Amino acid sequence: MSSYALSIPSVAGSLESYVQTVNSFPILTQEQEVGYARRFRDENDLEAARELVLSHLRVVVAIARGYLGYGLPQADLIQEGNIGLMKAVKRFDPERGVRLVSFAVHWIRAEIHEFILRNWRIVKVATTKAQRKLFFNLRSLKQNLGTMGTEEVKAIADQLGVKTHEVVEMETRLGGQDIALEPIGEEEEEAFAPIAYLAAEDAEPGRIIEQEETTRLRGEGLKKALDTLDSRSRRIIEARWLNEKDSATLHDLAAEFGVSAERIRQIEAKALSKMKGMITAAA
Repeated sequence: MSSYALSIPSVAGSLESYVQTVNSFPILTQEQEVGYARRFRDENDLEAARELVLSHLRVVVAIARGYLGYGLPQADLIQEGNIGLMKAVKRFDPERGVRLVSFAVHWIRAEIHEFILRNWRIVKVATTKAQRKLFFNLRSLKQNLGTMGTEEVKAIADQLGVKTHEVVEMETRLGGQDIALEPIGEEEEEAFAPIAYLAAEDAEPGRIIEQEETTRLRGEGLKKALDTLDSRSRRIIEARWLNEKDSATLHDLAAEFGVSAERIRQIEAKALSKMKGMITAAA
């Protein structure tokens, strides 16, 4: 989490209202951006940092929309992306002649990637740097939406530095999610088209993944694992992962327990780790 506190709009509540709010903040000119960045760097002017963050919140929304296929709440993805944005603002050097948006993309995606890897299917789908790269790039490297042939599998494995069976396994895990994982350009500001800032429709692949996750969690050993949790941890897990209708967001539970969303995430991560260990041992 960023070491400085900024007052920015909350993702809690209506997502469409949040998107409308962040879209209302003006996009800074390069001159304004450099001025604010220098004030923050030289004078620790938090208001200047806040202006930089506010003007780029729409970029976080655009990037977060590219990860809906993992079945995680969009509000949580945006929250994680906002953390990455604040880290980028803190580290931004206005003297290098690079626009903040180009610099921030890396930090925003990094936070979202870490969040997905911590939460998707509750297991580590990628344990090495090469496997993590495969996890987030396989779809863009595939030549078509069908099953890959032997030559294509080998080509992707060689390009990403993983084994062929890892490519096949990852394709199976990601199967059925016919969406572009990273539709936003890496470097060009123009890649953030206005349509990307609109609120997303319900992502059907995400619903499928959530249903699969619920089914897996309700398997053997689940009740025993849940019984080992304290009441608050159990409530968080049930609300986030076992709700057959709408799962609660970190902000929903933060409001319920009177703590921060970050604290809810910490409790959730600890509980999931404990449950995973028990379920694995019982298998």
